[in-house]
Amino acid sequence: MAALSLVLLLLAHAPTIVVSLQVHYYRNSCPRAEIIVKQVVQKHFLQDPSVPAGLLRLHFHDCFVRGCDASVLLDSTADNVAEKTAAPNLTLRTFDVIDDAKAELEKVCSRVVSCADVLALAARDGVALSGGAAYALPTGRRDGAVSKASDVRLPSPYFSIQAAEAAFRNISLDLVDLTTLLGAHGVGFCHCGFVIDRLYNFQATGLSDPRIDPAMLATLKQQCPPEVVLPSNVTKDPKIFLNQATTSPPFVLDTSFYHGLLNGKAVLQLDQDLAFTDVTSRLAARFVSNPKRFIHQFSKSMIKLGSVGVLTGGEGEIRLNCRKVNGKT
Repeated sequence: MAALSLVLLLLAHAPTIVVSLQVHYYRNSCPRAEIIVKQVVQKHFLQDPSVPAGLLRLHFHDCFVRGCDASVLLDSTADNVAEKTAAPNLTLRTFDVIDDAKAELEKVCSRVVSCADVLALAARDGVALSGGAAYALPTGRRDGAVSKASDVRLPSPYFSIQAAEAAFRNISLDLVDLTTLLGAHGVGFCHCGFVIDRLYNFQATGLSDPRIDPAMLATLKQQCPPEVVLPSNVTKDPKIFLNQATTSPPFVLDTSFYHGLLNGKAVLQLDQDLAFTDVTSRLAARFVSNPKRFIHQFSKSMIKLGSVGVLTGGEGEIRLNCRKVNGKT
């Protein structure tokens, strides 16, 4: 019932896809815009290979609340508590990557490239650096001026597939997009608090989730003993890789995530549930057998996600500083 209630709440704030963006939107107004963003992302990636995972999560959390309008980047003010302070957003990171890219853009074409486009482009470049495709991304987004922590209602790792699908459909994404975009967990990590119940008290049984591969269960219990979870301070909760199935570097976007979930090696409950519904398990198996299909579909789903609820034309603004609305101090 809790999951259903959250899905119903999402309906009230569900942005929709608006197809009014253009590939190479800045070809005349700021010809080097995409190159500049790419160079900044590459610089940060060389220092920290987990940056693409952070950018993907930041982009997702932005687009799922009010649409892809960079509202997640805004800081709180004296009279407003912003999205980034909401509980699901406390562990978001890579804000510095966006700040750096925006600062470089302002040097060559001030007030031209939106923060929303910077974030979407940076996420795309992160995908490419992780082994995905450098897909042609439509741009032309403008920045929103509203960011409220109370608006942040996101799909939970504890959602059923049905509840997660409903939440995705509320922003015009479907079950294929859900299954595909969860593949981003192959390059990410999570805090132990998100998996602790599966390890020690699955569905209030006092036992581990019986679907977990025994060897992985033992490993996760070593990494996440029950006493380490600090619900009052999630930023100090230990982190674990979401892709426990891979023997390749942990920050490569490939199909090992799907191979893992089909063999009981998914860390999150929602991810593991993909193996137990007909459509999602078949799609996971297809991705495993044809990795190029996964990369192609991931690009399509990312473009679709990045088109959710965008502001264009005379809507919104082009922020000078991604952390605050123009005119605010």
